[in-house]
Amino acid sequence: MEEKPRLLILYASQTGNALDAAERVGREAERRGCHASVLSMDEFDSSRLPYEDTIIFVVSTTGQGDTPETMKVFWRFLLQRNLSRQWLEGVHYAVFGLGDSGYQKYNFAAKKLDKRLVDLGASPIIERGLGDDQHPSGYEGALDPWLSSLWNMLRQTNPVFSRGLQINDLNVRTLDCPKYQITCHTVDEMQAMVSNTSDLKCIEMQIGRARSMSPGVLSRDDNRPQCFLQMHVEYQVGDVLEVLPSQDPTSVDAFIQRCNLNPDTYIRVQPRSVEEHLPDTPNVLRDPVKLRTFVELTMDIASASPRRYFFEVMSFFANAEHEKDRLEYFASPEGRDDLYQYNQKERRSVLEVLEDFPSVQMPFEWLVQLVPPLKKRAFSISSSPSAHPNQVHLTVSVVSWMSPFKRKRCGLCSTWLAGLDPNKRVPILAWFHRDSPPPPPPTLPLILIGPGTGCAPFPAFVEERVVQSASGPIAPVLFFFGCRNEENDFLYRDFWLSHTHISGILSEENGGGFFVAFSRDQPQKVYVQHKMREQSERIWSFLSAGAAVYIAGSSTKMPADVSSCLEEIISKESGLPKESAARWLRMLEKEGRYNVETWS
Repeated sequence: MEEKPRLLILYASQTGNALDAAERVGREAERRGCHASVLSMDEFDSSRLPYEDTIIFVVSTTGQGDTPETMKVFWRFLLQRNLSRQWLEGVHYAVFGLGDSGYQKYNFAAKKLDKRLVDLGASPIIERGLGDDQHPSGYEGALDPWLSSLWNMLRQTNPVFSRGLQINDLNVRTLDCPKYQITCHTVDEMQAMVSNTSDLKCIEMQIGRARSMSPGVLSRDDNRPQCFLQMHVEYQVGDVLEVLPSQDPTSVDAFIQRCNLNPDTYIRVQPRSVEEHLPDTPNVLRDPVKLRTFVELTMDIASASPRRYFFEVMSFFANAEHEKDRLEYFASPEGRDDLYQYNQKERRSVLEVLEDFPSVQMPFEWLVQLVPPLKKRAFSISSSPSAHPNQVHLTVSVVSWMSPFKRKRCGLCSTWLAGLDPNKRVPILAWFHRDSPPPPPPTLPLILIGPGTGCAPFPAFVEERVVQSASGPIAPVLFFFGCRNEENDFLYRDFWLSHTHISGILSEENGGGFFVAFSRDQPQKVYVQHKMREQSERIWSFLSAGAAVYIAGSSTKMPADVSSCLEEIISKESGLPKESAARWLRMLEKEGRYNVETWS
């Protein structure tokens, strides 16, 4: 029997989109008669790359051109100087990137991966594809034609694929087996195994069990919370706090009822295939958990929108013909744009979609695989542990908006946090994350730029300097803040102004300064860049004295605009050409003196 051609698909995902795209590549390859292996980059031995014939890379870009966490080790390996320009000779590859053209470094991770593979001698099968979140159909607007070109090129150029890619009739709709199997246990069976205590340790164990079994939790993720925010906490200035939000119990009950599930059943989730392995965890964390606990801690049923494959699988379980027809259309290339309008643009939740198609009864195995995972939300910490021991302060904007069809939408985590009753002492599941450089030493001058909620990390910087000033000399701080209106949006107003008074951290007497731009309080819009240009000489004086720059805020135009403004200031004050000023700024970045933290 002729051996099937083999396709290796490596992905690096931050939010799950790259994983979804990679799995789609794998499904299409299998339907065309190939054996496809879909692996996260951190699950693959990079030294084995030269032994592969054909590799498809699916890579997302995060923040300001950063690689996802699961790609960092893989990327460092590729950058080794001892790898020759012939190291990947004979290896054929294709790269598809997922990004957002609103960012300055659009699809930067995919672009630099593509270039490095060529440098190491690999041969591209087709030109890299670049998915764009700004496209009317999202990244799939580029993925659909890119995949079509990929299969055509593989058939034309590779004898093995020319045979394999024509084996199956692609017009015949088939449904694969779900990747995970569910083992159910009755309450009576579990009586001896389950603790009835309700203390935090028991809750912590339940969380660890549920999230360790979830397919949507990445292999490097910490499943058990590092702390509950009622306990002693340790962190430093510049850290990020990740919070796992609680879902509305009413929505969880509605989902369980809609899917005809027994909330009191104990379940264990296990992969069917050795390739679909879950993260390595102690055996105690693989003990069964209540189905309801699993749903509320791991499955985002009421805020995240399902992906395209969800609709394809739904179509196989629709009993009403008109629902089946509509689902098949949504899952087809022809229905891609209409699906995007119905689903992503409207931000329909899994529960809403299931309620729109009442004849569909999906097995729980498929729901576990396809419902988006409940993700932790990251917040910059706004407090200094030196000033507020055993406390964590967050700056949270309560997210709400109207969908195109005038449905009110709310952010899951921010709405939940805003609705908590401080008197009830609800335990908040939290993880501390250190992704930024160490806190700046007290003798380092600082230039802080944070419009809107971008100011979130900077109260901690100022508070830390206040504490440090009691024991020695400190360097001055310049802070540029911006918002729409002074009356409605001036976050931390009293705090900032209190530190501009004589001898304050932001006072001119101490060499510092606080400058605020209210963009909508006058006919001509004024942004932080305008205030920065007004302080051009002082900014250059700070930079010349070795200052570090910290920028935080919206990930779209703001970082690029601020960077461009700094280049103008450097060029103007130093007399350097604009290109040299840009190189000077990049040098600051390499030295750890230019730091950008952004969010969508």
